Amino acid sequence: MPKISEFYGITIYMFYADHNPPHFHAKYGKYEVIIEIKNLSIVTGKLPSRALGMVVEWASIHSKELLENWNLSKSFETLKKISPLK
Repeated sequence: MPKISEFYGITIYMFYADHNPPHFHAKYGKYEVIIEIKNLSIVTGKLPSRALGMVVEWASIHSKELLENWNLSKSFETLKKISPLK
């Protein structure tokens, strides 16, 4: 599972050839969440509210890059790193 970004103790991952809908994984300590890229809704899991807010803010800024990485992952191409939340 390639790491595509990391900020404030939150790590963002994306699996190769993962199931639809397009999504990413975010981990923070013992918590993990899967978030759909297009509408930024939680598919499964949970994060503390502050961490979740940062992940959603970051994803809204980088939604185009996330979708590009999703498409790369479908063909097992190298995923691009995405800038962290500042």
